[in-house]
Formats: sequence, structure tokens, C-alpha cells
Amino acid sequence: MWIYLNDAFVQRDKAVVSVFDHGFLYGDGVYETLRAYSGRIFMLSQHLARLQRSGNLIGLDIPIPEKDWPALLNEAIRRNGLTDAYLRITVSRGEGAIGLDPSLCRRPTVVIMAMPFQPYPSNLFREGVKLTLAHVRRNLATALSPQIKSLNFLNNILAKQEALQVGAFDALMLNVEGHLTECTTSNLFFVRTGRLCTPSVACGILDGITREVVLLLAREQGIPAEEGVYEVEALRQAEECFLTNTSMEIMPACQINDLPVGAGRPGSLTTRLQDHFRSNLARFLG
Repeated sequence: MWIYLNDAFVQRDKAVVSVFDHGFLYGDGVYETLRAYSGRIFMLSQHLARLQRSGNLIGLDIPIPEKDWPALLNEAIRRNGLTDAYLRITVSRGEGAIGLDPSLCRRPTVVIMAMPFQPYPSNLFREGVKLTLAHVRRNLATALSPQIKSLNFLNNILAKQEALQVGAFDALMLNVEGHLTECTTSNLFFVRTGRLCTPSVACGILDGITREVVLLLAREQGIPAEEGVYEVEALRQAEECFLTNTSMEIMPACQINDLPVGAGRPGSLTTRLQDHFRSNLARFLG
């Protein structure tokens, strides 16, 4: 496996990061995950723009110019003999002395990994997944902005542990006001009276790339859609529910804790958006 580390592609056993790297010591860094279909990367410019935004928000210089990323990512795919690929870009503050001062790190660490894409089991899309309502709350947005796609993922990990303990696919998180936000690695959508609903960015969510695509496709299909502030009760009254992210695309969710959502199976609007997503996929590939 070839991995890009700083200035060169190296084999996996040579892809070594210092124990003094502040990404390892403090979670000080940012990342993006991307997906390639037949060698073409989904929503590449949007992912790169979000990476740059994350870096700006923590005062971290992304050392690779935006124009150079496509060639590096495509080279990672090519070197590893892939077509359908999962890619991850990681940029940490870099190696430095112990301490929180970012100036202790002279140079960011950049890593690109390209791995074979492992699709989710098809039965999950046919039957839907189970979610649990997490007890741990989403990070307070004024304490740690959700617009930073940060290496510090402990908030989400704690929620994921809750899901695993009860045999759920994932955990749905509320913010400190008790409003719906998102799952640990995906955005939330639900349907009420034929209207597509999703928590707004103001609720403390990351503005997902696939979330953006789904809202665009809904508008094109004439499906009423809104971004708002919702209590848990709104989800209990929902007719359908699904999750979105780059790797799963659109994943139906048919149970919250022990209660079914709607009829307890993927709904017609969810299926319609899945079909429209796949038939329009080429539009969003770089």
C-alpha cells in the first residue's frame, strides 16, 4: 500500500509519524474523507474547500495548494491499483515540543491514504438501520465549531460506543438545548407529511457534502425541503428517516431505540432520492 507522507509516496511500513506530532498528542489537525467511483472523485472541489476552511478556523496552514491536490489524490488511487476507492486526507499541526502552543510545530504533517472502497451490506439499504438516541450531547458549537472537521473526534466516539453497546448502527446526537443534530459520521434527514426535513447548521452540525447534494436533488425533484430546529418528538412523528455521508450515500434508518420510524422500512421518498442520486452521480464526479 502506497501512502503519501509529506513530500513523497512511501510504502505502508515507511509511513511513520513522530510520537511528538501534535495530531497524535492533542488531536490538533483536520481531515477530509472522499470517495472515488471508477477513478473519479465525488465532489472534489467542495471537499478541498472544506479542508481549507477547517485549516483556516484553527490557524493551520494547508501546505499543498488547492490546484495540486487532484494530481496527488489521483496518483494515490493509481499507485494502489484502485478504481473505487476510499480516500482520507489528514493534515496535523506537525511535530513539535510538548505543549499546546501551535508555534512549537514548524511544519504540518500531510498524509493521503487511498484504500479499496468496502460497500455497506446491501441488506442495510433494503431494510434500513437502527439508531439509538445518545446520552452524550453534541459539542457546544461555541466551544468547538462543528464547521471544523477536526482530528479531535472524542465526542463522536463516545456516542458511537453507546450505539455499539445496544447493537445499533449508529447514535443520533442532540445538542445542549435538546435539539436534533446528526449521527456520529452522518447527517440526518426525515420526512413529515411529505416534506423533507434536516437539522440546520445552526443546530451545531457539520455541513455535509452529500447533505448538500441531497438538498439540491430534492429541489430538482420538486420535493419540499427545509432546514430547521427540531425536537426528538418530530422524529417520532416522521414517516421516513435516512442518513447521508460520502461513503454511505443515502442510508435508510427505520428504527430509533425500540420504536419504528413510519412503517419500519425504507419509504418511497427515500427510495426516490436514492435512485435520483445514483442516476445523477456522474454530475458530481471530478
